[in-house]
Amino acid sequence: MQTQLATEVIQQKIFMIRGQRVMIDRDLADMYGVETKYLNRQVRRNRSRFPVEFTFQLTKKEKEELVTICHRFRLLKHSSSLPYAFTEHGVAMLANVLKSEQAVRVSIMIIKVFIRLKELISSHKGILYKIEELEQRIGRHDKEIQAILEAIRRLMREDEKPKGRIGFHP
Repeated sequence: MQTQLATEVIQQKIFMIRGQRVMIDRDLADMYGVETKYLNRQVRRNRSRFPVEFTFQLTKKEKEELVTICHRFRLLKHSSSLPYAFTEHGVAMLANVLKSEQAVRVSIMIIKVFIRLKELISSHKGILYKIEELEQRIGRHDKEIQAILEAIRRLMREDEKPKGRIGFHP
């Protein structure tokens, strides 16, 4: 039961930013039991272990969107520093850099959640494909319906034209 609660808590802390599932430095620091500035300092000291694919700093616009979406980041609103985002691989690397038992345990839990999310997404790809197929069919039907309606409108306009009298008129 507790692992399920932990899994749900972790899932709530994963965001989609720049097309990647990431966690924000403040959430990770809280989970690892360290201060955010300590976590970021360790990342700066070990920059070679954190390429762009593992971690990146948010832009001002991304930070503002994050503050808007999630109430727990309200303190970031007036902060001059931009938070860092960590991908699944960045989280794994953090455990090596922080070198604590808690960091290792938490990283393992987080990576398991990332893996579970990937599995869920891949299992739903078939469903997504079917939905896209339906949307395309609906789009084709919409076009066909529009063509029928336009033909009916044209026929109605032709009926409204005054017809000439039939027969011989001197």
